[in-house]
Amino acid sequence: MNKEPFSVRVRYEYVADEELALKYTHGVWGGINPHGEIELNFYTESDKLPSHTERIISSDGVFGHEMMDSGDQTVKVVTRNVHTKLLFNYHTARAVIDWLEEKIEVLETEADMGDDINYGPGEDLKQ
Repeated sequence: MNKEPFSVRVRYEYVADEELALKYTHGVWGGINPHGEIELNFYTESDKLPSHTERIISSDGVFGHEMMDSGDQTVKVVTRNVHTKLLFNYHTARAVIDWLEEKIEVLETEADMGDDINYGPGEDLKQ
């Protein structure tokens, strides 16, 4: 009688949603929602656009420089455009942390080995 342990092979196949899009992020804001899930809101940041601008046209039809209402000069306004919201339960959040730590260890090992790899925007991001 064969006493080898029972084993099963599982294959995961990945299908990309038709609406899947690559999103760049400058940061994340969130916390624990009322349902006990971790909520992450990823955003990009930019200077706030003015609500309007104006130009004066002289009597000879020449455009003057563009002007905008400067508003309160003591406050710099930055717009955070939230482009992606993710919800995690506890177990998924733990799995994501483990996965990220594994990837970070690989990057740190490569850096320790002297590999001069440019990973693009965000490589020096500290939040």
